[in-house]
Amino acid sequence: MTYESLVYGFVFLPLCLAAYQIVPQRWRRRVLLVFSYLFFWLISRNLIVYLLGTTVFVHCIGIWLEWLKAEQKTELASADRSEKKKIKGIYQQKSRRVLAFGVLALLGILAYLKYYNFFVSNVTGILGNVLPFTLEQKKILMPIGISFYTLQAIGYMADVYWGKIRAEGKLEKTALFLAFFPQIMEGPICRYSDTSDTLYEGRPLNMDNLTSGYIRIFWGLFKKKVIADRLAIAVGMIFSNYTSYSGVVIAAGAIAYTIQLYMEFSGCMDIIIGSGELFGIRLPENFRQPFCAQSAAEFWRRWHISLGTWFKTYIFYPVSMSSPVKKWNQYGRKHLGKYITMLGTSAIALFPVWICNGLWHGARWSYIFYGMYYFTLILLGIAVEPVRDRILNAFHISDRSVWLKFVRTAKTWVIIFTGELFFRADGLRAGISMFRSIFTDFDLNALTDGSLFNLGLGRADMIAIAAGCVVVAVVGSVKERGTDVRKSLFRRPVFVRWALCYALMLAVIVVSAYGDGYQTIDMIYAGF
Repeated sequence: MTYESLVYGFVFLPLCLAAYQIVPQRWRRRVLLVFSYLFFWLISRNLIVYLLGTTVFVHCIGIWLEWLKAEQKTELASADRSEKKKIKGIYQQKSRRVLAFGVLALLGILAYLKYYNFFVSNVTGILGNVLPFTLEQKKILMPIGISFYTLQAIGYMADVYWGKIRAEGKLEKTALFLAFFPQIMEGPICRYSDTSDTLYEGRPLNMDNLTSGYIRIFWGLFKKKVIADRLAIAVGMIFSNYTSYSGVVIAAGAIAYTIQLYMEFSGCMDIIIGSGELFGIRLPENFRQPFCAQSAAEFWRRWHISLGTWFKTYIFYPVSMSSPVKKWNQYGRKHLGKYITMLGTSAIALFPVWICNGLWHGARWSYIFYGMYYFTLILLGIAVEPVRDRILNAFHISDRSVWLKFVRTAKTWVIIFTGELFFRADGLRAGISMFRSIFTDFDLNALTDGSLFNLGLGRADMIAIAAGCVVVAVVGSVKERGTDVRKSLFRRPVFVRWALCYALMLAVIVVSAYGDGYQTIDMIYAGF
């Protein structure tokens, strides 16, 4: 069962809504918990044991950290002023060890499940003839969503350690936070404070939430079923048989995959956030018009926002504030100058973020390359920023110039398309070969000789894709100007409002990719 399936939309969600509304308010979070575990069991079966184990473990770590804080407070209350600093140091060390134990345990499980076979294959390939023993790959079953709820669990423990939140005393609340069914497969990756104010309240259903939630669900289905699932066919053919196509088709494939990934992932986010909204539960946004970005750094502030926020909060900031970085700053300012020191600090803090970003997506060298690709480009952007600003000032060019924004946006598109080519390629070697062909075999005749119509898509499919992209682009442009599209829709006359809603639903039903020749397309990010 997936979020775009008929079972989810017409059976699971209605049953959950009905059960949620029928029971007393104090039981509603338990209804959500039961349906969340039912959903997870339906998609992972016995692998639900990983989620159960993680939940109990994280809950206990949180209680343990809270207990240490309470014990420290008791000792401080009866201690002399001279002893207080020592007591704080002792308990800080204890709490740090507990947090480290919790984080390493969860990361250890995740690393084994996701990266064991990758490690074995690379070690065997490099040292296979030297090792006195044989390393064999194993058939490892990995539950869907483990990367997402593991990061949520680590964030929860870290926030308790830092004192940003109090540890949850009720196991059922911790369980619901980690397992809430709309977000268990693809996120968004929530911090405890993101959802705790609405997740446990058990608000009664109301028509505004139901209407707004279902509009967003259908909008997500439109992006997924009308655009992404169609593009998946052509993208699959190009990337599976890249040696058969010229560079211009490879470039078209990279663009098509970028559009597919965005429509697929943001569409699923719309379904997920809309599903939460049905119950009055607010989930954080994960996309903010990423193709309006004017730099690689800005793109990642708009794309997969919750993942970027998690890395910034739990890796970038701690590394930036760590003792080694502080020592580097002191040394650098004294001996190397402000610019080199700033650049070094940025590199030290950004490197673990981007290596983790690549590894988080999966055990492939192409994913690691993808992370290092953005690390290099973002660091390069930081390095040239002072020079760029001086050039703009020298030529009296406004930073708000329309043509300058156009150039920056076009440059960012090239960066995005290139990155996604390597991200989608079947291995790093394939990505390099595809990228090279764009420059060595760029035959424009492929655009006019009918080659693009031999990718599994008919003329009607291409019209549907093009029209769908135009609609999404127009809506995105309106949102970029600061307009809340759904609120604006609700202010329209009843006839206009319902005409647009029915048009959206009809488009999903009539124009979606289904029938002969189409297969169910798995959600891309559910595999991460």
